[in-house]
Amino acid sequence: MAIILGDNQYGKAESRLVRIYRDSPRHEIRDLNVTTALRGPFEPAYLEGDQSSVLPTDTQKNTAFAFAKSKGVAAIEDFGLDLARHFVDDIGPVAGARIEIEEFAWQRALVDGVEHDHTWVRSGQEVRTAAVTVDASGEHIVGGLKDLVLLKSTGSEFAGFLTDEFTTLPETHDRVMATALDAKWRFAPGTDDARFADRAIDWNTVYADVRRLMVEQFATVQSLALQQTLWHMGKAVLEAIPEIVEVRLVAPNKHHFAYDLSNFALENPNEVFWAADRPYGLIEATLLRDDAPPAGDAWRASAGLA
Repeated sequence: MAIILGDNQYGKAESRLVRIYRDSPRHEIRDLNVTTALRGPFEPAYLEGDQSSVLPTDTQKNTAFAFAKSKGVAAIEDFGLDLARHFVDDIGPVAGARIEIEEFAWQRALVDGVEHDHTWVRSGQEVRTAAVTVDASGEHIVGGLKDLVLLKSTGSEFAGFLTDEFTTLPETHDRVMATALDAKWRFAPGTDDARFADRAIDWNTVYADVRRLMVEQFATVQSLALQQTLWHMGKAVLEAIPEIVEVRLVAPNKHHFAYDLSNFALENPNEVFWAADRPYGLIEATLLRDDAPPAGDAWRASAGLA
């Protein structure tokens, strides 16, 4: 029996990087979590302990911090492209680089009703994400967000579902619907060689638009099921933003059950709820344009789109 080494990569995970812009009295902050991974002919490192082609993970970390200063952090997609291109173009043995970035949002503190110039408060738990891969097949970018918590107190139904001898769930035409949305969206390269022209896409504007569209659809669709809501959210994004060719949505159904107050001689017309922790329904959907350029299966899996 022969044993072979399969796919492999290595890198530095979760470098917590904060970039403060101090070139005016009103400072700006970007708060990132950066993970790098390099691919290439690194078999000797695994099979023989030969490190001669291995760029240390500490160097990868240092590069991220140096680039935060020298190139800046205008948008995490651009920052990821800068890093990935550097590793592939400038480091000889590296054939492919994957950069994953999370960005944590801050809002300015208010002092006497006025935004403070250099003090912030963490805003919510939503996290912006980006995954950038550069290799021989081109450049691949997936934007995203995770833990976007949404709740609507009406405008949601669940009825007419399949039942069997184990079904106990009652039908409802007026329920709370809540989720903590994870969403990813794939961008199509804008050039024939499958690379992105520098700053060709306003990543920050696209992110704001995607988030707005998804929240609007969640709020306004009279939902017969969370599946239907996800369809409308993804469809709205693809119809409005031509640079995006695929959307992947993962939505846990954060169940809210009307609590039985009859033992206390109280009525409960959908006003008091038990917010169940687990188990929960998990609804997933992928939407894509029928003319979307293909993405290889291996890349789709690494990007969390498979």
